[in-house]
Amino acid sequence: MKTTDLFIAGGGPAGLAAALAARRKGLRVTVADPAYPPIDKACGEGLMPDALAALARLGVGLTAEDGASFRGIRFLGHGSAVEASFPHGAGLGIRRTRLHEVLVEHAREEGVELLWGAPVTAIEEGGAWAGERRIACRYLAGADGANSSVRRWAGLDERSRDGFRFGFRRHYRVAPWSDCVEVHWAPGCQIYVTPVDLECVCVALLVRQQNQRLDHALRAFPELERRLAGAAVLGPERGATSAFRRLRRVVSGNVALAGDASGSVDAVTGEGVSLAFHQALALAEALASDRIEDYQQAHERIRRGPDWMASLLLLMDRSEAVCRRALRALEGRPQVFASMLAAHVGEPSSAFLASALCSLGWSLLTA
Repeated sequence: MKTTDLFIAGGGPAGLAAALAARRKGLRVTVADPAYPPIDKACGEGLMPDALAALARLGVGLTAEDGASFRGIRFLGHGSAVEASFPHGAGLGIRRTRLHEVLVEHAREEGVELLWGAPVTAIEEGGAWAGERRIACRYLAGADGANSSVRRWAGLDERSRDGFRFGFRRHYRVAPWSDCVEVHWAPGCQIYVTPVDLECVCVALLVRQQNQRLDHALRAFPELERRLAGAAVLGPERGATSAFRRLRRVVSGNVALAGDASGSVDAVTGEGVSLAFHQALALAEALASDRIEDYQQAHERIRRGPDWMASLLLLMDRSEAVCRRALRALEGRPQVFASMLAAHVGEPSSAFLASALCSLGWSLLTA
């Protein structure tokens, strides 16, 4: 029987980040996952500056050699376009498999015990079963994704909000044409374009209809379709569910949830993996103080900003009229868009943001 301080079910970015954070607090950590690295997932593959800052606190430094940097965000749609740079630093587009490789390497260097090909089949008082092994632990973290078994076993499945869309991702061999992540808006869907290296872009579709795919959706974006025409497709199209899920609790006894297992914001925010990194830091702080219950409040605080942004952007997704008016208003007041982006990456000026939102509200009424 293996004994550890923290046992983590799930070896994706959320689980590995939690492991790194706990190791930096001096805890012994074991991670188990049924898959083998590198683990891929359909996502936009863009890390905002706040995600990179959280990774740095975990001891993980990424550079442009790991992907492609981008300076900001550009919204395009309904004849309007608006863009803004991040107030400090740049973001990084990085293939999900490369990100996982880097995190696995750091976890090994930090002394995390990694059990690959080991599904977690049960949890019990003071431990869990991974494959044929029983792991005794002081604390247990569920980082096993949106369909978390740990969440169900711990009785934490009760939700205060739940909503789903669908995401599909494909890579194209073409030189990035923009130093921003582009978000293209059309009725009922958005397409994200993220540079991930000097000769490749990640194209991700978010849509409410599960049967819609990129080839069909691109017809609504003729300029983007033209740019991608003739470009080689790298690998298969991958799909995943994009959920806006909020749980009532993420802590029960000695069990805590992190990453998508602990709830999620819609992928339209681009903040899913960033949330996991910040949650990892907060969880490690609570465990190091032997006050796992403190993680509940920290988790709620971490989600507050992304929840607000997701609600705003999903309102634009649900109503073509609202989307058209919002993009036109933001195009006319780019400083409002810059303020919203600054707040989204964790650097808000509350007074200016309030003023900017009032200005945006008036613009929506008069656009």
